[in-house]
Amino acid sequence: MLNDKMNALIEEVCGELAEREELVHTIALALLTGKNLFVLGEPGQAKSQAIDLFRSHITDAKQFDILMSKGTDQEQLFGRLDLASIIPGHVSYTVLNHDPRYAQMRKRLTELMNSAQDDCGYAEIGELHGRMNRYKAALAIQHEGVPEMVTANKIPESHICFLDEIFKANDGVLNCLLKALNERIYTNEGVSMSIPVISFFAASNEIPNFHNPEEKSLRALYDRFDFKVNTRYVEDKANRMRILAMKQDPANFVPDGLQRISEKEISLDELYQMQEEVRAVKIPDNINELADNILCELRRKEISVTDRKYFNFSLVVQAEAWLAGRDTVRPQDMKALVNYLWDKPEDREIVQETIIRLTENPLGDKLDELLARAYQYRDEFDSADNFGLALITLRNGLLAVYNEAEQMKSGLAEADPAHSAVEGMIATLEGISREAHAKTAFTYLPLPELKAYKQMST
Repeated sequence: MLNDKMNALIEEVCGELAEREELVHTIALALLTGKNLFVLGEPGQAKSQAIDLFRSHITDAKQFDILMSKGTDQEQLFGRLDLASIIPGHVSYTVLNHDPRYAQMRKRLTELMNSAQDDCGYAEIGELHGRMNRYKAALAIQHEGVPEMVTANKIPESHICFLDEIFKANDGVLNCLLKALNERIYTNEGVSMSIPVISFFAASNEIPNFHNPEEKSLRALYDRFDFKVNTRYVEDKANRMRILAMKQDPANFVPDGLQRISEKEISLDELYQMQEEVRAVKIPDNINELADNILCELRRKEISVTDRKYFNFSLVVQAEAWLAGRDTVRPQDMKALVNYLWDKPEDREIVQETIIRLTENPLGDKLDELLARAYQYRDEFDSADNFGLALITLRNGLLAVYNEAEQMKSGLAEADPAHSAVEGMIATLEGISREAHAKTAFTYLPLPELKAYKQMST
């Protein structure tokens, strides 16, 4: 099972670090969903190490990383314009590298150069060189006037990118990064190209002051990162001792710049297959209802959640369910949204508390609201002077509550404890209705029958 492979990799990377389980898990979620991740933390908190360790296990994926600074330019990130592509009579590096016939001739030229021993060999080399030049001239005419970029080992040819100290970027780099982060597109000299990046990772020890006019432009860059994780120094002594023991054991020594050899590897094709399986995980209606409840609760607490965030939450909880080996999202999977929904570090605890409360009792607040309405209808009936007239109002009120409860129940499996809770609430409604009818001359009708009667009479 592919989820077993991903979970094994998560476990291994966590074992190399201390108290970075949340970060490592979120790295996995980012890769499974194709979203971007920003890591905030003081220097020396193993932010970069965690990212580097994890991505090193994604085999045959092209990787790009850079330490950003004000001096970082577009060429360092995206490559440079191939001047040969705009000089009349010349052909670009990209065209030559992707032309199979020219590649065959170049291979043959290399073979001749390595084996030539006499004038005959040199003559064949000269003849082949002439053919190659003529062929290049023909390619130049065919591709004349089309600007080409040399993008080897840069972002446009990478699958996983790590931008360390991202907020050190200058405005020029910022502008081209925005489209790359959001749309996976890079534009230069009027030519746009799609880039194959699965996830962008970034790290910094600070968040800019977006109220400062000089740093306000960085807000858009910050918003392009879907996940955010705030790291801390290792707090538990036992964990510190474990890491010290690992580092001080000669058997565990790995020179700087090298990764420990591991069998826990995931190929690029396997990662793409994992993403397909994630997208196939089913999302019941009650999960969307729960997401909406979380959204409304956070907004009531003045925590901003954009529509873009809200309408794209699905993949996150699908990935969480997939990691747990399930084909359907459950309320507990919504806890993966903690690092997806917070924006300011000080809001994280509020987001976490809200999600935990609503997911551990996903229907509790709604059921309480419906029961409160039912009891209000009952109290109004009991205080009425004319029970006969008041019963009509009570019936209509209880029927409205019943319809909402039935809608809630429709999205729940019978084995789900929440299903039983809704059934219990419906039984309470029937009890209120039965007691009210006993005080009048009207015949008691169970709510399902009353609903059917209402539908027939309209």
